[in-house]
Amino acid sequence: MGKLDGKIALITGGSRGIGRGIALEFAREGAQIAVNYRRDAAAADATVRAIEELGSTARTFQADVSEWGAVQAMVAAALAHFGRLDIVVANSGVASRVMSVWDMDVDHWHRVIGINLHGVFYTCKATAKHLVDRRQGTIILISSIGADQCAAMGAPYYVAKAGVNALTKSLAKECAPAGVRVNCIAPGLISTDMGDRLINFYGDTILSSIPLGRPGQPEDIGKAAVYLASDDANFVTGKILRVDGGAWM
Repeated sequence: MGKLDGKIALITGGSRGIGRGIALEFAREGAQIAVNYRRDAAAADATVRAIEELGSTARTFQADVSEWGAVQAMVAAALAHFGRLDIVVANSGVASRVMSVWDMDVDHWHRVIGINLHGVFYTCKATAKHLVDRRQGTIILISSIGADQCAAMGAPYYVAKAGVNALTKSLAKECAPAGVRVNCIAPGLISTDMGDRLINFYGDTILSSIPLGRPGQPEDIGKAAVYLASDDANFVTGKILRVDGGAWM
């Protein structure tokens, strides 16, 4: 018996990287998955096949989460197909360019904020009332330990992720009277396309900043998400869970 048997989960950015890792761990625990993707339909289809190989069911839903209308349509389509949602994971994100604030292109700033912060807000706005009205369910936001570190040359990413941390706490207080829990996972360096680019760029320097001496894997975040989504965490809300190999202490 899985920890998430019978649950329906929507995961934005679920086709690759951390989102895929969460989707697969959810499937192993018995959840059915609505896999959101922005443009890589082949990767989303591959994630669905992997979920089905684990004995669960899934369906893809295309939407650019930086567009409110697209998020509304995606959630409506997922509800029409599955009938309800029990778990929402707002995971979609993009990296920012390595660039100073004064050299930052304004359009790039808005793109990163649009996906990494507005997209999370839109996902929560489109789903939270559904859970609150049903008086059950949980929401998991994905931020980053970058919100704590706020290193140079990556302001839009760090600003967006700090906003996600703040949104987690505010939304958790709004949802708590209905018994709906809201938490956040803040990953450190994870071996995804984004993480591997950082490793290639910085080399051993970035790995030496991690006490456990290695990058995390998407399934590490997936297992943390299973915990937060399950009854094991039924007295946990409004928390930022840093899964980072000890990089931020």
